[in-house]
Amino acid sequence: MKGIKLQFLPIFSLNWRHFLPFFLLLVCLFSLSMSPAFAGLKDDRYDGNIFVVYAGNGSLVPPRATLATALKEHKPALLVFYVDDSSDCKEYAIVVSRLQEFYGAATEIIPVNVDTILPTQTYNSTEPGYYYSGAVPQIALFDQSGKVVLNKTGQVPYEEVDDRLREVFDLLPRSQSLELKRRSFNELNSELTE
Repeated sequence: MKGIKLQFLPIFSLNWRHFLPFFLLLVCLFSLSMSPAFAGLKDDRYDGNIFVVYAGNGSLVPPRATLATALKEHKPALLVFYVDDSSDCKEYAIVVSRLQEFYGAATEIIPVNVDTILPTQTYNSTEPGYYYSGAVPQIALFDQSGKVVLNKTGQVPYEEVDDRLREVFDLLPRSQSLELKRRSFNELNSELTE
C-alpha cells in the first residue's frame, strides 16, 4: 500500500504543476473578456434611467401627472424631453432633480423620454409631442393658464429656469431673496406707486 501511495503522489504533483499555468491563463482571459459595469456620464451609452443613475432621484419617472392633467387643473408644468443614452441629458438630470427639490410640490415636472413619443402628422396641444422640437435635452415651462413661458433646447441653466418659475409663482427675484418667498400685497402696491 505504501508503494502505491508513493507512486501516485509524484504523478499528481507533476500534473498539478503542469496545469496551474493553463488554469491561471484561463482565469486571466475570462476576467479580461468581461465588460465593465461602470456608468459613464460623458458617453452616449445606455446605463439605465438617467434620473435614477445620475441624479439619484427615482421619483421623477414615471411622472405623477400628464400634461393634459396639469393644464386642466391650471397647475404650472415643466416638460423635460430627454433620452437615456445622451451624455447631455445625463448631465442635465441633476438640474431637473434640483428643480423638483424646490418647485416639485407646486409644479408638475413631467420628464418625457422622446423615444416614447409616437410619430404622427399632428399632435394635440395637450400632448408632449406638440412641443418637442427634435433636440434633447429640451424644456418647456407652462404657467397656470397653460401659456408656454420658456421653451429651450440644450442644457438650460438652473438659474434661467428658476427665474421663470419665480415669475410664474410671483416670487421675489433671486437677487433679493435667498429663500423662496411670495411677494406680499403691500410690496406689490408700493412698487406700483413708486
